[in-house]
Amino acid sequence: MKVVLFCGGYGMRMRDGSSDTPKPMVPVGPRPLLWHVMRYYAHYGHKDFILCLGYGGHHIKQYFLDYQETGSNDFVLHSGEVRLLTSDIADWTITFVDTGLESPIGERLRRVRRLLEGEEMFLANYADVLTDAPIDAMVDQFAATPDAVGQLLAVPPQAAFHVVEVNDGNRIEAITALKDMRLQENGGYLVLRQEVFDYLPENGDLVADACAVLAKEGRLAAYPYSGFWQPADTLKERIALEAMYQADRTPWMPWRTDVQRSTPTVLSAGD
Repeated sequence: MKVVLFCGGYGMRMRDGSSDTPKPMVPVGPRPLLWHVMRYYAHYGHKDFILCLGYGGHHIKQYFLDYQETGSNDFVLHSGEVRLLTSDIADWTITFVDTGLESPIGERLRRVRRLLEGEEMFLANYADVLTDAPIDAMVDQFAATPDAVGQLLAVPPQAAFHVVEVNDGNRIEAITALKDMRLQENGGYLVLRQEVFDYLPENGDLVADACAVLAKEGRLAAYPYSGFWQPADTLKERIALEAMYQADRTPWMPWRTDVQRSTPTVLSAGD
């Protein structure tokens, strides 16, 4: 299945004001968030990517044009030749599309519609959230509900604050931790059918416009998941992910547990 990744946001909550690097390119370990998301999909066999670019898109293009396999793979250097013991992106197909600087998510999706022709279902993602959710099980569940146009990963709220119930006399009647309430939020991992384009208005939003209508019609499914799910919307969250990576606690990287290795690939020095 093709994977549409929305990579055009400004990422204002994470930026330090001195860099124009887009949020998906913020590193976790030696690789950017975008790579981690793509590697996750590739692990499940989905290796045909469409990147919806916007702000800082040239950084993303250049990163993959200059991609160095040795940055995240074991290798042998002998007589000036590099022999890779594993490979990341050798069998990936990546399509780079400028979808506008200010375009909302729904409009970005509309602008790559031509690249999704013939795809009964496709995957979509915001490219800034990491998880260990079983995407294959999510796809299977969606395939078994042909009346649904979309499905999203539904996760428990991450915020730590408390919700208060106030009566007409301005007295608090109850205090409940948000995480203990029967609420779930959009986890950013979506499976969609072609019919979603019928619900996308020009310059509209995917969730607020299309998904909201689909939900009212009973045609939006959920895949509830309470396992690892971590956004990277803020600097604090990015630091937390980096700390996990440095501690070798990376549940979003299932390929690290693979026992099989790909056939060694020989590169000339400097490739």
